[in-house]
Amino acid sequence: MVEAQGSPGAPVTAADVEHAVRLALTALSGADVRDWGVKAGSLEWDCWETVEHLADDLFSYAVQLGPEKPPLHTHVPLAWSRKRPGGPANAVFADRGAGPAGLLQVLDAGGALLTAIVRTTPPTVRAHHVFGPADPEGFAAMGVVETLVHTHDVAEGLDIDWMPPAGLCDRVLARLFPDAPTGTDRWSTLLWATGRAELPGRPRLTAWRWHGAPRADGRP
Repeated sequence: MVEAQGSPGAPVTAADVEHAVRLALTALSGADVRDWGVKAGSLEWDCWETVEHLADDLFSYAVQLGPEKPPLHTHVPLAWSRKRPGGPANAVFADRGAGPAGLLQVLDAGGALLTAIVRTTPPTVRAHHVFGPADPEGFAAMGVVETLVHTHDVAEGLDIDWMPPAGLCDRVLARLFPDAPTGTDRWSTLLWATGRAELPGRPRLTAWRWHGAPRADGRP
């Protein structure tokens, strides 16, 4: 059961991860398309690869927080590989023979793992990320952003509707993108912050990053 969602500006929680993944699964399971090999929005990956990458992100974030003493300076040493040159480097791949339903089950499982780890990890824990050590809330926010924007990429490729809740977008913007503009449409702003769209008076970003460290740890 999905817990009640927080108000705008509230911390990002395990319930937000669960909610974001459930929304994505609902949207993607309604895709009336046989070919998941079409390009995913502005990415160089196809829709199947992008969902695999998203599942891998969620799994990898859970794994990073999972050890009794999470590493602070490196990734947990999973073996990443690519199925083709230019494809995503993943530790997790879906069995193509299971079809889109199997692919979405892999995504569901990755979301469940991150939800459970965030829910049970003390807020004082820190773990390595390429943008700096993050706490469980930071990894939850990263998981939500990955889910929202990669579902956007796939939705563009599969020609389906996708519009996540403004409050959810606002909370992850506040947590990970402290320099993002306020007073703008929250979903459009998240797409802008992740290099996928323009905003009035602000061109599309060609380079971007988020800030996973808690404010108490010196996050700007």
